[in-house]
Amino acid sequence: MKTLDTLRTTMRRDQVWDFMRPKQGLELDMSHGTILYLEDISVTFDGFRAIDHLNLYIDAGELRCIIGPNGAGKTTMMDIITGKTRPDTGTAWFGQTIDLLRLSEPEIASLGIGRKFQKPTVFEPLSVMENLELAMAADKRVWPTLRARLTAEQRTRIDEVLETIGLQKHRAQRAGALSHGQKQWLEIGMLLMQDPYLLLVDEPVAGMTHQEMDRTAELLKSLAGKHSVVVVEHDMDFVRSIANKVTVLHQGSVLAEGTMDEVQNDPRVIEVYLGG
Repeated sequence: MKTLDTLRTTMRRDQVWDFMRPKQGLELDMSHGTILYLEDISVTFDGFRAIDHLNLYIDAGELRCIIGPNGAGKTTMMDIITGKTRPDTGTAWFGQTIDLLRLSEPEIASLGIGRKFQKPTVFEPLSVMENLELAMAADKRVWPTLRARLTAEQRTRIDEVLETIGLQKHRAQRAGALSHGQKQWLEIGMLLMQDPYLLLVDEPVAGMTHQEMDRTAELLKSLAGKHSVVVVEHDMDFVRSIANKVTVLHQGSVLAEGTMDEVQNDPRVIEVYLGG
């Protein structure tokens, strides 16, 4: 109960924390059809070049898969997009006008870039619905407690997300009692409650059953168009099931890009990643 009380105190929905307030004057401009521009990005850690003159472009509404061997720079790339890591050189633009390299991690998140890590991070003592309530955009200055009455609009939004992630029947269930796959879907749902423009999803099917993998594929494909989705994944069968376009990273830069068939048949990819 102490954990639950702490969450209810710290996550008051009438409290709007300063770091979650969007910066004034930053509006996403996707008039050219591209939501993310990474150009000539390089970053070095203790003499090791993790990202090497990386150029990557993600279209609005696109579902893109990023693959590559361990150490290819996939995680560092997402760290740069979300503001966790600052590159040594290069530019990172969100739409036409927002310079991500000038913003902090909370500011980037408030602009509509959501990141899901490999291990699900949900509030296990709380119910599925309470997790979604806590994730609701923080600029709505209402309800002093977790159990305050929701408006019809907010209930409708939660119902929509529950349907999207397939957890309608589990709304009252404690999140800690969900299966691994269901926790992954709940965390995606928590990101969706904030209505992000861009979702970064790291190895979503690691540890899942085949049935859960199939459901995750359906979920991610359903998000494309409404959101831009970038999926980092090692499971090639899963990537094939969802991706129209695949980017292969190697030694911190783009090695190949195209359909799954194109990259799998690329001699360079075969040599460095798919093992012949």
